Amino acid sequence: MSNWVKNNSAFTRLVAIMQQLRGHDGCPWDKEQSFETLIPFIIEEAYEVIGAIDAKSPKLLKEELGDLLFQVIFVCQLAKEEGYFNINDVITSSIEKMIRRHPHVFGKTKAKTSKDVLKSWAKIKKAEKKHKTHGGYLSDIPEHLPALLKAHKVTERASSVGFDWTNINQVFEKVEEEMAEFRTALKKGNASRMEDEFGDLIFALVNVGRFAQINPEMALRKTIGRFVTRFHYIE
Repeated sequence: MSNWVKNNSAFTRLVAIMQQLRGHDGCPWDKEQSFETLIPFIIEEAYEVIGAIDAKSPKLLKEELGDLLFQVIFVCQLAKEEGYFNINDVITSSIEKMIRRHPHVFGKTKAKTSKDVLKSWAKIKKAEKKHKTHGGYLSDIPEHLPALLKAHKVTERASSVGFDWTNINQVFEKVEEEMAEFRTALKKGNASRMEDEFGDLIFALVNVGRFAQINPEMALRKTIGRFVTRFHYIE
């Protein structure tokens, strides 16, 4: 194990607990789990971390981060049993990646602003991708991201290679165009066409948010939260 893991008794103990749960005399439920069965739990724990952040509760955040960390260790234990990798390999890989992607901190490259950092980050990721896959520039964006978040990342990525509007006014024009097309589809009553045009409208609005430096996923979550609060008030 890395020196960090060896010197962190709490972390080492948590890894040992996971190993025991999966061991011969361990927990029947834990022993039955697979990579696939853990997917919903990983998603749930990640969202509970977000909920704790939104709640501004350090106590809850600590608890939920622990639950999410346990899911990471669980997956690593399964991978170790299959002979793929172990938790130390994951930590080492992360260390190497962070050093490689921050040459302005650990190397001789200069980056004075966050914008410089993001440009450098995109360039490094593009170089890494050439060694990993022959897929397109957007192919490594996770398929199962929430739709709004994925749309934001797709448009960001496309923009980084020059596939974009010049200014936000052009995006507003696109929104108006998509709204008109949706209205037309609505009048014709074509369900499939309505869905397509509604999707195009949402996608255009995501681009408005991107130009305004607004994350659409976070913006909509906050709006939903405000609506729920108001609804509870009038109940």
